[in-house]
Amino acid sequence: MGGNVAGRAHRLAIAALLLPPLLFGCGEKEAAKTEISEEIFPVQVLTVQPSNMLQTISAVGTVRYRRETPLGFTTPGKVATVRFEEGDYVKRGALLAALDTTSVGADLNVAEAERGRAQAEFERIKQLYAEGWVTKSRFEAAEAAAKAAGARVAQAGFARGTAQLFAPSNGVVLMRNVQPGQVVAAGTPALILGEGDDGFVFRAPVIDRSASKLRIGMAAEISLPALGSAPISATISEIDGRANQATGAFTVQFSLPSSAQLKSGQIGTANIKLPAADDGALQIPASAIFGMRANEGLVYIVDAKTERVETRNVAIERVTDGFVIITGGLTQGDLLVTSGAEKLRTGAKVRMTRAPG
Repeated sequence: MGGNVAGRAHRLAIAALLLPPLLFGCGEKEAAKTEISEEIFPVQVLTVQPSNMLQTISAVGTVRYRRETPLGFTTPGKVATVRFEEGDYVKRGALLAALDTTSVGADLNVAEAERGRAQAEFERIKQLYAEGWVTKSRFEAAEAAAKAAGARVAQAGFARGTAQLFAPSNGVVLMRNVQPGQVVAAGTPALILGEGDDGFVFRAPVIDRSASKLRIGMAAEISLPALGSAPISATISEIDGRANQATGAFTVQFSLPSSAQLKSGQIGTANIKLPAADDGALQIPASAIFGMRANEGLVYIVDAKTERVETRNVAIERVTDGFVIITGGLTQGDLLVTSGAEKLRTGAKVRMTRAPG
């Protein structure tokens, strides 16, 4: 019996020695299960770098004469003749249109008759004044009446002279607004002349955000489908100082080289290349941004040591083709999540692969 007791005690001692390792092994398995249960998210990342990509600003516009001049009569009247149609080429000094001068001539005749009477009366009063028969005020009144009559003659003569419209330069009639027999007011544009001596320009509306990046003298390329040839080199010559109230866009004018193929009204596209990321801005793919509002957005940044993500607020300058220009919130060298962000949350563990490009 004593032997049985001794054997049982021996077995208990061995079991006691084996128990801690067994318990420790169970703890390791539980910890492993905990680690395995944490989900690891596959993401694509890129290292944030300053951009050297060129941004292209494009704007659709039309070819125009540099000077498109409205021409009108400076006196009211009835149109007698219009000698050219829209699209007609005219030479400097050509008679374009004329008013009926019948009434203008009658006015001139009346004015000349009144001037003759006033001048004769003035000469009579002048003689009487010299002899002391009339007062100085009477003399001055007669003198003023004679001058007024002379002014009316000059006015009527001017009206007759301005009853004709002449071409100020070589060019093309772009618009004809009057017809023979039509009564027009003074200053009403009768014709619009494209003055060919000054060449052509290309005008296009550009939204305010893009227009603020443009400067006079910048180079551009103008593509005109009507010509079906290589783009035309141009330079920015004017930028409107005020936006169009209806569209909010600024009209930008480009100087074009002389070409016999250019016609007013041709439609095309201006392309201006300029650095996309200036003043230390950073360029990132648009797919990296979420929670965007106004000029802000959110991105995920990966901690290279822990391989966990954090949320970062960034300041957005502008959005271009597939990219976003960031002016704050990112540092060169940050690991930015560009794909797979939709499943992430702050602190999530990720498995990184490099984004292409």
